[in-house]
Amino acid sequence: MEWLIALIALTAMEIVLGIDNIVFIAILADRLPKHQQPRARRLGLSAALITRILLLLTLSWVLGLSEPVFLLSQLGIPETWLQAEIDEVSLRDLILLVGGLFLIWKSVHEIHAKVEGHEEGAKVSKASSFAGVLAQIAILDIVFSLDSVITAVGMARQLWVMIVAIVIAVGVMLVFAGAISGFVQRHPTLKMLALSFLILIGVMLVAEGIGTHIDKGYIYFAMAFALGVEVLNLKVGRHSHEDGTEGMEAVSKVQ
Repeated sequence: MEWLIALIALTAMEIVLGIDNIVFIAILADRLPKHQQPRARRLGLSAALITRILLLLTLSWVLGLSEPVFLLSQLGIPETWLQAEIDEVSLRDLILLVGGLFLIWKSVHEIHAKVEGHEEGAKVSKASSFAGVLAQIAILDIVFSLDSVITAVGMARQLWVMIVAIVIAVGVMLVFAGAISGFVQRHPTLKMLALSFLILIGVMLVAEGIGTHIDKGYIYFAMAFALGVEVLNLKVGRHSHEDGTEGMEAVSKVQ
């Protein structure tokens, strides 16, 4: 019975942790022609599944990533300036740091393109870069998968439970990825909010990479709260638009 509880809890956690992965894939796939977007989402999530399973099958290597490979104090930085967790730099820290910086850069670049009005032109110019989009998805898949696998190790004991939970979670993501992507595309303000979420996650990854732990619960609560406010704004905007349309129709009938 213990394995069933662990499976349910881990599957739910993996789905929550996979939301940022879905959003990132949806935004990148939006750069491609319509007929290529579903394929990009499927391949991106399939790559995420393969990466997670491969990492689970090499647990000893994954856990070894937390071992320090060098010390910042060895580079001439005074030890009094550094705490122990900051002084010790591991491969995991470097992966999170590089992945976080990439996520921040990519999100800021997308926001800049949207604000400056270059988004449509960028879509046309990058329409043939299907391999480039998959490469960017693969880079972030490694970072997101590392976080996902570390969570799995902390929540379950049996390897098969971890693998089944991740397979179910990615299956759920595959089912809802198209709907989420379409919803984001239909509402430009949601896309901006999603990009802001990715910047927030990138900052969290950078913080983790330099040894500063941030409770993910606070991050996800802030994201859920902001999303709830935005959904209310969308409903208010739709009602205002419908009221305005009805008013215009009434005026035209009077005339």
